[in-house]
Amino acid sequence: MFVPRANPKLCSPQQATQLSRAVIPLLQTYTSSTPTSSVVGLRLTAIATSTTTSNPNQHRHFSTTPANRLRDFFPAKETANIRTTPPAWPHHGYTEAEMLAVEPGHREPVTLGDRFAWRLMRICRWGMDLANGLSPEQKTDKMKPTTEVVADKPLTEAQWLIRFIFLESIAGVPGMIAGMLRHLHSIRRLKRDNGWIETLLEESYNERMHLLTFMKMCEPGWLMKFLILGAQGVYFNAMFLSYLISPKICHRFVGYLEEEAVHTYTRCIHELEAGYLPKWTDPKFQVPDIAVSYWKMPEGHRTMKDLILYIRADEASHRGVNHTLGNLNQKEDPNPFVSQYRDGHTLLPMTNPKGWEREEVL
Repeated sequence: MFVPRANPKLCSPQQATQLSRAVIPLLQTYTSSTPTSSVVGLRLTAIATSTTTSNPNQHRHFSTTPANRLRDFFPAKETANIRTTPPAWPHHGYTEAEMLAVEPGHREPVTLGDRFAWRLMRICRWGMDLANGLSPEQKTDKMKPTTEVVADKPLTEAQWLIRFIFLESIAGVPGMIAGMLRHLHSIRRLKRDNGWIETLLEESYNERMHLLTFMKMCEPGWLMKFLILGAQGVYFNAMFLSYLISPKICHRFVGYLEEEAVHTYTRCIHELEAGYLPKWTDPKFQVPDIAVSYWKMPEGHRTMKDLILYIRADEASHRGVNHTLGNLNQKEDPNPFVSQYRDGHTLLPMTNPKGWEREEVL
């Protein structure tokens, strides 16, 4: 192994020894992390706390970027009078039992529109695997694409972050488009929307919070930014036109997208539990403060696994919501997830991977 040595003419022997010991771990970290993270120009940053990126002298447990090049992508805006700005849609929270009960699932296509949405999602999954740099050994069984979580070779932490950021940058688009179009439709027709708009906008907001959380854990390079820009440009316009033509197919497509998200996070949890992601199971690792605040994560439950459990539960809820909305009359039916039922029961969408049929909720 190459061992850097300091020039003894420039410093004392004791200082030279200390300098050599400090440089060796940095070289080891760089050589072990660069090949994977360079797939799409991802730079991993420290997560000791959410403010470590602003302090170049603080020890960083998870980084391949020099301290003086790290920056906070969205630092808190300090003003003279405002103390804090709470989220517009506070998270309702989950119990531990609810989060652990989430499982991958799949709704089999029934109609022609369902089959079209499913095939389109398979193409999108192929594109994401390609952008993620997955090798054949890292892919799961093609016959069970949304339920099988075991592969011959695990993903690295850098690959997981690439996948998370790319997925969440796409998943935050449909809810905003659907909510916007239904809002305009309600105004144009001078009719109520029966509760759909709020649920769709909240879904989009929730997906964006996922993205902001992962953005606190890495610094995307120019290639990833370019891929996200291109994907969002194509996806937004395609979804906009598609929702004008057939909202039912769009909701079914989003339901299949959320199936992929639940599968992704379930596989990550499996690899965390198997010990394949040592940087995230390190006792010194802490999730960003933005995640602790948004999900109200209690003390002692702020590990990476806990964070993924919360996010997976969110995705499972979106999965059930969109599969159900895809079964309803898009113009007349009320949103069953914000409605009050005569018998007092409520729907928990995370518990039903296939969604509810129209006659079951109306």
